[in-house]
Amino acid sequence: MSLTQRSLCPISQALEVVGDRWSLLIVRDLAFTGKRRFRELLQSEEGISTTVLSDRLARLVEAGVLTRHGHPHHRQMAVYSLTPMGVDLLDVVVSLGIWGRRHLAVTDASSTPVVEMERGGQAALEELKRRTLQEHVVDRSADGAS
Repeated sequence: MSLTQRSLCPISQALEVVGDRWSLLIVRDLAFTGKRRFRELLQSEEGISTTVLSDRLARLVEAGVLTRHGHPHHRQMAVYSLTPMGVDLLDVVVSLGIWGRRHLAVTDASSTPVVEMERGGQAALEELKRRTLQEHVVDRSADGAS
């Protein structure tokens, strides 16, 4: 992926990869809801369009945040998985969720995963990352995908 390098600042560089309105929501859905296919991601509450979702998925794959591989039983259907780089974004997603819950109007239902992470602290976040890494990286290699 050819990143626009406005500066060599790590925050600026990171925002080139995930600084749009949708990328972290895609990471959220992959990690917290178990959504792995295009149609599932399309049904998120925020109402992303098919064109934007397609573009963001392609960008995240190109950046190394996600992988795209064939479904084990339906090769024409793509399955998306977080890479170790994508799993590392869970620190950011959880922190944003905690901040949003503290300062913005949110529903209890949408806050449940964040509350659990906030209560459990760093240990809960590390466990989430370990489980997500296993589900996304180990399961993918078990499918025989490359």
